[in-house]
Amino acid sequence: MNIFVANLSYRVEDSDLQDIFEEYGEVSSAKIIKDRDTGKSRGFGFVEMADNAAGSKAIEELNGAEYDGREITVKQAEERKSNNNRRPGGGGGRRW
Repeated sequence: MNIFVANLSYRVEDSDLQDIFEEYGEVSSAKIIKDRDTGKSRGFGFVEMADNAAGSKAIEELNGAEYDGREITVKQAEERKSNNNRRPGGGGGRRW
């Protein structure tokens, strides 16, 4: 189960996220999303749990909990929407 975790302190690292969720079951991966340019945390991340039941329990118990002075949001991650409706090509302006 893929879990979205938001409103994290900017000090939280991947390993911290993994430690929080390991109390509920096996964590396949834990990743804090970082700004591409600065490398600093964007305040949210994703946790992949091996077992759906453990993931559901973690969501139920951790959503709204306080961690590092902030009330975190924890919910099942939504699938990325595909970009099938985007049309290729950049166009440009009028050509004379």
